[in-house]
Amino acid sequence: MQEPLIETKRDKELRSRRAHILEAALMSFLEKGYHQTGVRDIAKRAGVSLGNLYNHFSGKHAVLAEIAALEHKELQPFLSELRKDKAPSEVLEGFVRTYLIHLSTPENVTLNLEITSEAVRKPDIAKMFLKNQNALLDALAILLTRGVKEGCFRMLPDTREAASLILDAMEGKALRATLQNSITKVDHIELWDFIENAVTCPPNSQI
Repeated sequence: MQEPLIETKRDKELRSRRAHILEAALMSFLEKGYHQTGVRDIAKRAGVSLGNLYNHFSGKHAVLAEIAALEHKELQPFLSELRKDKAPSEVLEGFVRTYLIHLSTPENVTLNLEITSEAVRKPDIAKMFLKNQNALLDALAILLTRGVKEGCFRMLPDTREAASLILDAMEGKALRATLQNSITKVDHIELWDFIENAVTCPPNSQI
């Protein structure tokens, strides 16, 4: 059995420095935009030399790849929530509530817009983040399919497309709340009412 690797003091320092540079990059992207942010801007904000930055990241693209990896980790609790062995309607409402809170933070709204605009221009960037989006879509579609089989949800023509529409509605609500300075409430009640009525069987209907 292979012994676990012991992290040395230098390893910890390198990991800390890498995280610091990544945080500086994120703040720069949020303030100036990804396209307008240069590697020198990131290095200056992080308080490191260009050479030091390049020891950790080969460039902005590598930083964005790291952000995609972090997003993958951030999505794990939501994926786990969608896989809970509870009533599908209960699981779906819990997901709508918690994921909407996550989406609605101004930092996430702004970063999602930046990533989307870059992804439109650069397919390789789109590929990095589509992997995360597809994982969420797949898990949500599986939940909807289970709900249909158990009679909790109506017969949906395409559960993956339905999952995509649900996520679109959530992202749209989060964006509007940010653009309108929270005039649009970021609670899930009205959105859940809309989604619930869209996927559940009408009273006294037969499947």
